[in-house]
Amino acid sequence: MKDVQSEKDERRLPLKKVGIKNIEWPLKVLDKTKGHQYTVAKISLSVDLRHDIRGTHMSRFVEVLNNLKMLSPAALVEILAEIKDKLRAEKSYLNICFPYFLWKESPVSRLSSPLKIQAVIEAESSMMSTITMGVQVPVHTLCPCSKEISEKGAHNQRAIVEIYVRSKKMIWFEDLAEIAERSASSPIYALLKRPDEKFVTEMAYNNAKFVEDVTRDVALELEKDKRIEWYKVQVTSFESIHNHDAFACVEKGMTEN
Repeated sequence: MKDVQSEKDERRLPLKKVGIKNIEWPLKVLDKTKGHQYTVAKISLSVDLRHDIRGTHMSRFVEVLNNLKMLSPAALVEILAEIKDKLRAEKSYLNICFPYFLWKESPVSRLSSPLKIQAVIEAESSMMSTITMGVQVPVHTLCPCSKEISEKGAHNQRAIVEIYVRSKKMIWFEDLAEIAERSASSPIYALLKRPDEKFVTEMAYNNAKFVEDVTRDVALELEKDKRIEWYKVQVTSFESIHNHDAFACVEKGMTEN
């Protein structure tokens, strides 16, 4: 059959990325405590395209995914290399996003239940391979200003802590999630009995934090970890008494204006 994708293109315009986006894929991933767990990921794969080639062979991206047995740093490097080889490209790119479950005990009743976080991996291969991993973790924040000016209570809400890192050695999703929870007013739990609710409510009230506080506290924790070469932190608070969200962001290497 005629290979239309490989036809010569006369427009002489290279493309930075061509590929497939948001294919849903069953995936086995490493788990720090249980060895592994199963999930369903959304995966995007792409390569650069030379100026003289009309198109790429999209089916080859899926063929490469068929060889993925378990997600690991070594598997990511292998996928990127195989994509470049199959598609005769100089650069390859990968983005994976999937739900990841942490089994957490409620603080008083000690009942265990799964908490869903979002795991994110971005990887790129050209002359060298780079892997950025991240988590999006739900937490609880309580407003210090509201607490200060109110006679009773303070407005509080869920927030999302996003942490993205590049590191010298492997870092577990669980490690990043723990930093996010430790830096918030309180962790979030799937299952809470009344004594647990009392504990969490009082913990948050005694640990009031703005999104700015949480963002800085997470960054300081990441700075202590010598494995981490780069990080980005963003915290978004889904405000309970405003019709907008509040957020703060920091990235390693920032300089003051």
